[in-house]
Amino acid sequence: MTLQWTAVALFLYGEIAVNLLLCIPFISARRWRLVFSWRIWNWLSPYWNRCFFTMIMVLIVLFIDAFREVRKYSGPEPIQDASVNPNLHDHVLMKLFRGQRNLYMSGFSLFLWLILRRVVTLLNQAAVTVESSAGLQAQMDNAVKAAKQHQDDNLMLKQALLDEENSMSSKNQQLRLEVEELAGQLKAAEEAVHKSDAEVEAMKRQAKGLAQEYDRLLREHHQLQNLQSAEDKKDQ
Repeated sequence: MTLQWTAVALFLYGEIAVNLLLCIPFISARRWRLVFSWRIWNWLSPYWNRCFFTMIMVLIVLFIDAFREVRKYSGPEPIQDASVNPNLHDHVLMKLFRGQRNLYMSGFSLFLWLILRRVVTLLNQAAVTVESSAGLQAQMDNAVKAAKQHQDDNLMLKQALLDEENSMSSKNQQLRLEVEELAGQLKAAEEAVHKSDAEVEAMKRQAKGLAQEYDRLLREHHQLQNLQSAEDKKDQ
């Protein structure tokens, strides 16, 4: 095998190994994204597209060359020439085998090269999707937590308002009872005041009557004194 086809074979084996490595199930897409974010890939990224298309062109050229070889040694003329000479027949079959081998190697290398780029792209997209999903999940969890917190706050506020309403109702009932009690006391005080006013008025009337009686008795006393004085003068 010539040097170029040896390089193609090694390239094919490397592609198979890398594709198998990328398809390992227990290595997540986020880990591959961390690997792809190394500095060396950032340094190689400006040359990546150029290298990719260059390898495609080389593999296409090699594929066309191998296809030409296969078509050359699988035609009717080499077979007819080889039927005359057995050694030539073996040589033609060997050339045909090498051409087919080179055709398969270049074709699978080209196919796996395209698959490799697609797998890397899908892994990056899957990692971005996972990160976005994780971010959305975190936002959704925060939103659910906030909604639950608001719901708990609303329940606490409703309970506080209900307790406050019950407290106000009990306070209003107590105040109503106190007002009724004070109204009863006020009514009793008014009755007592009226009774006191009546007693005072009676006492005033009694005092007025006593004063009039005292004045009458005083006049009678003066009259009696005057009469006694007059009699005493007559006796002298």
